[in-house]
Amino acid sequence: MNIAYIDCFSGISGDMCLGAIIDAGLPLRTLEKELKKIPVAGYRLRANRVQRGHLMALKVDVVLKPGLGVQVARKWKDVRKIIQESTLPQVIKKKGLSVFRTLFEAEAKVHGGSLQTAHLHELGAVDCIIDVFGTIIGLHLLGVEKIYSSPVNLGSGFVRTKHGILPIPAPATAEILKDIPVYSDHVRAELTTPTGAAIIKELSSGHGSIPTMNIEKIGIGAGSRDFRDWPNVLRIFTGAAHSLLLAGYRTAVPEEMITVIETNIDDMNPQVFEHIMDMLFQAGSLDAYLTQVIMKKGRPAVKLTVLCDTKRRETIAKIILGETSSIGLRYYEAGRCVMQREIKTIHTKLGKIRYKFARLGNEIMKSSPEYEDCRKIARRLNIPLIEVMKKIQQTESP
Repeated sequence: MNIAYIDCFSGISGDMCLGAIIDAGLPLRTLEKELKKIPVAGYRLRANRVQRGHLMALKVDVVLKPGLGVQVARKWKDVRKIIQESTLPQVIKKKGLSVFRTLFEAEAKVHGGSLQTAHLHELGAVDCIIDVFGTIIGLHLLGVEKIYSSPVNLGSGFVRTKHGILPIPAPATAEILKDIPVYSDHVRAELTTPTGAAIIKELSSGHGSIPTMNIEKIGIGAGSRDFRDWPNVLRIFTGAAHSLLLAGYRTAVPEEMITVIETNIDDMNPQVFEHIMDMLFQAGSLDAYLTQVIMKKGRPAVKLTVLCDTKRRETIAKIILGETSSIGLRYYEAGRCVMQREIKTIHTKLGKIRYKFARLGNEIMKSSPEYEDCRKIARRLNIPLIEVMKKIQQTESP
């Protein structure tokens, strides 16, 4: 799997993203060609190599034609219409809509109003649309399948906006970055903009240290301000996620990062666990299981463990804390490697049955009949389940 890691040690903004992506190897003309699919005009992209602190970086600006220098405040319906009328692939449109919806919802919450009445001043016009879609399109063209990021440096102090002087992080930025690890270090200035915050919020699958990967390309995008002895840049690393090579096989099993959530429970009616497990799987958990443990004072208890995508962590945590007697939980990121899996329906002497296959590359390594199908056959024919499974595996297993 090809992944990207975005290093936000000096914050993040839309223009920094564009600079890092182009610096990572995406031709500027290729990006401009794709951006023409969006029905906005009156701009061009300008790329210059600059120095920020002691690092060289690429500065990309959206340059507006004369007469467009005054940004127009746009509402959600205006931006949504532009996106929907574009000829971009649906997957790109969907991501762009998510980013802008996050921006408008944050603006509405911190300044009053609703999604429909909120408007964006600094983010209102052409440059914001190009920053957001340039980032999404650029990562797509670089072949990135999944994105991770570092904790986000916000900066500190105050910033002057159309709403007046506001503390850093700006209220909209703070609202967007809820549940994402942030900090403030070194620079007394705004390092993370609402646009950058929304990009990280909607595109990143996890936030922390750089995942195990083979770095193939590095892009460094410059921010607008140049601070003494501080590299105001955004770094993007792209490459293959680290793969686990199984002994004797040349094909790699790709790894992915997930979140593991755990809690110990010793004071709840065990009948409730079935209900909780159903809710966890309905909420999108990758797996959930119970383990018997012995707690302090020799108390028998149950450890509930849930595996989920990092983006679902908050949802899963709310279910556990709301539906169990637990008053706390722990979570951590872990690597997971899985074979490619697929299910096919095959015809057997006992009837139709679904078969699960596990592949390593193009080679089928494991296969087994679906348990529920075997159970239905056993009940219909009134024969032991174990006999059904044995017969199918012996005579029909591919």
